[in-house]
Amino acid sequence: MCAPLQGLTEAPWRRAHAQIYRAACEYFTPFVRFERGEVRRRDLRDATSELDDPERCTPQIIAANAAELLAIAQALASHGHRRMDLNLGCPFPPQVHHGRGAGLLAEPERLAEIAEAMSPEIEWSVKMRLGVDNPDQWRKVIGIINGMPLRHISVHPRTATQQYRGELMLDQFAGLLSEARHPVIFNGEIHSPADINAIAGRFPGIAGVMAGRGLLERPSLFAEFIAGEEWRAETRRAKLLELHGSILETYAATLCGDSQILMKMSPFWEYFGAEFERRGVKRVLKARTLPDYRTAVANL
Repeated sequence: MCAPLQGLTEAPWRRAHAQIYRAACEYFTPFVRFERGEVRRRDLRDATSELDDPERCTPQIIAANAAELLAIAQALASHGHRRMDLNLGCPFPPQVHHGRGAGLLAEPERLAEIAEAMSPEIEWSVKMRLGVDNPDQWRKVIGIINGMPLRHISVHPRTATQQYRGELMLDQFAGLLSEARHPVIFNGEIHSPADINAIAGRFPGIAGVMAGRGLLERPSLFAEFIAGEEWRAETRRAKLLELHGSILETYAATLCGDSQILMKMSPFWEYFGAEFERRGVKRVLKARTLPDYRTAVANL
């Protein structure tokens, strides 16, 4: 499963990845939020994009209460979505402070209200962390989560305050795995096929794995694992540049002006850059016009 990253794993990336790597994975959209009294339109546009295969793409919802959940779910359902994911894992302080994402793990009463509002006509899943600032907080809400009508639970075994730093708390994950009544997906620090094998070996009870940053760094990750062998570096780079080219062409056709296009593409190189020589990546990031950018990428 492909974990969502805001501003990166949007519809152009999802379509290109599915077409180029053909790994049978499920994609989760960056979260759809409620803002200024309505469902945020640009989130909804991405979550309902015609670029996606609806059978393989699940929109993610972030909500502070049952009313927000219902408004977002109804908006998505009006576009034909019957499968949705509830975000209980976003670690970023602005969301946590307002009781969204991982913030709900510290609010059992509000989480229970959200659980009551989850229509059984929707195929739900949950993506969560262990807690906000205490890795034991999941214990206070696992009963609520077990009572939700879920396909699975995806667990990133860190707290929100850790964000993406520090050791994964695998003993806590083992405890949650043993108490969960729904299938559990492991998420966190998966960067290679060997990492998938290691997690599957340590936790044979998991139902699958989810990768976000690791899949952006190494988009061939799942395809390599399914094939049972790691690709040569040259093959990985060639396919990554094909992926990049597809994303670039989509944004070039839909955004206005070189500046907008380059602002959209630059963040990808935090991850894509791991496969290439550093000096060449710097030239890509220094490009100020689209022709210069294309030249710098071609020179990689």
